[in-house]
Amino acid sequence: MNNKFTTASFIESKKEGRKISMLTAYDYPTAKILDESGVDSILVGDSLGMVVLGYEDTTRVTMDDMLHHTKAVVRGVKRAMVVADMPFLSYHTGKNDSVKNAGRLVSEGGCKAVKLEGGEDIIEDVKAIISAGIPVVGHLGYTPQSINVFGGHKAQGKTIDTAKKIYRDALLLQKAGAFAVVLECVPYKLAAFISKRLDIPTIGIGSGPDCDGQVLVIQDLTGMFTDFTPKHVKKYANMGETISTAVKSYIEEVQSGIFPTAKNSFIVDDWIIDELDKIKFDI
Repeated sequence: MNNKFTTASFIESKKEGRKISMLTAYDYPTAKILDESGVDSILVGDSLGMVVLGYEDTTRVTMDDMLHHTKAVVRGVKRAMVVADMPFLSYHTGKNDSVKNAGRLVSEGGCKAVKLEGGEDIIEDVKAIISAGIPVVGHLGYTPQSINVFGGHKAQGKTIDTAKKIYRDALLLQKAGAFAVVLECVPYKLAAFISKRLDIPTIGIGSGPDCDGQVLVIQDLTGMFTDFTPKHVKKYANMGETISTAVKSYIEEVQSGIFPTAKNSFIVDDWIIDELDKIKFDI
């Protein structure tokens, strides 16, 4: 598929039964590689707080952080649809702030849609953002910005009450106009149930194979983030180990004088050096 992936593409993919691929990116070169590899959508996730900035969780990520990284990602993308996370407290202080911050991510950052965590509690914000002409992706289940409420990284929807809430919130988000919803760490049978009953696509992360698409953090997929590995992650490469090996080789060659060689250096005519050698500066 060579055409740009859009909100309409999300809906069409669900209708056609074609799985949607989404990955995170936080910088220009990574975004360029993902886009050229054919991924449908790139999420500039607030997960950058942990995998890029080294924070303990996502709650310390700011709007300035999100704008900085969204701009970089957008510069590297030609086809994939870029979605940016709205960070902690950027949509919790009233509809005006929600629309303003979402608008900044689109107008300044250059993304095509924003993602918000939550259901009924933020539904008026979702409606206001969509009314302003900004597409919205919902996010239910384990919502990382609520880590202090959950008491850690825990799957959600294992009880009848929490399962009901996730299902109802998904329906509310769809009714409000969201064009897709991320289901994170939701039991796979519940995710399958919800996916079948929504007209908009579900994007799963740790929620089983029956969602309409999947998203992973690129540092998890490539083995670049080594602090911990979530249960739902599959490592398709171990770039962390590859880079470590390369760096150790570099250090060894620098210390032994193997690198750099003349091939890695620039040339100046010998006569220039001879002339310099004759000069006595009065310093």
